[in-house]
Amino acid sequence: MTTIKTNYFQEVRDYISITFGLFMYATGVTCFHLPYQITSGGVAGIGALLFYGFNFPQAYTFFIINIFLLILAIKVLGWRFCIKTIYAVITLTILLEVMRLAMLSYGAAHNELVLSPQGLPQIVKDDAFMSSILGAAIEGIGLGIVFLNNGSTGGTDIIAAIVNKYRDITLGQVIMFFDILIITSSGLLPGVGIPQMLYGYCTLFVASFVLDYVVDRGRQSVQFFIFSRKYDEIADAITSTGRGVTVLSGEGWYTHTERKVLVVLAKKRESTNIFRFIKSVDPQAFVSQSKVIGVFGQGFDVIKAKAKKTE
Repeated sequence: MTTIKTNYFQEVRDYISITFGLFMYATGVTCFHLPYQITSGGVAGIGALLFYGFNFPQAYTFFIINIFLLILAIKVLGWRFCIKTIYAVITLTILLEVMRLAMLSYGAAHNELVLSPQGLPQIVKDDAFMSSILGAAIEGIGLGIVFLNNGSTGGTDIIAAIVNKYRDITLGQVIMFFDILIITSSGLLPGVGIPQMLYGYCTLFVASFVLDYVVDRGRQSVQFFIFSRKYDEIADAITSTGRGVTVLSGEGWYTHTERKVLVVLAKKRESTNIFRFIKSVDPQAFVSQSKVIGVFGQGFDVIKAKAKKTE
């Protein structure tokens, strides 16, 4: 029952975090990039190109393309990933359109602001470079939050997640590879030009850097060494959450008495709960916590290095 409640709480927290990440992404694209005709890449970037060229709403293009990409996600990444991706695609489609309409209303209410050819107000006024940096940082944080909670914004993120699943290539690098083609094509549109294309490259690099930073920070793991006479109760409390525990036999050199040592590898965000379990069972327990660079295996990251074939 405890495991079920924990899993349910984790799922609810994932969806709340994904929604917040999508809101940040939609804010970065709609408020800081579209008014300056800056292409941010991905399927949203393709939608931006059609928006600049034909005034076709970006949200519609985003939704239509993702319908086909979701079929690929179901086959490769599984239903668990796909359910959150479907939720993310629908939510982001709504957020992009709502943010666009909100920006149009905001621009109509503030006549002093400069408007883009599509009627979107330029919040940072004439500073397109600053707007591209701000938008890229917000997008990168939003994408990082979505990926950390096993979600996806669809589009090239689906392709990036597939490649990252089987190869030791970061999400930001994969997204950058595909987005360069989309951003480069923005320079061919009449009315957009080379400056906006260069701003798009700045957006790409900043967003990829921030994305990798957020994901790496969120995946930090820790290692516990727990010394306690009530080691069995502490181990039962920790394993009830689905996290594994290893029991080692040790000997205190001064007293020459046998002691049991618990070894636990966990995500950094799980540290608080583990300390709570320890304190509730044995407040006098001796605990050592340290950071680990990488943890690979069941419950953590997958080993993606290629093994040489043997004869």
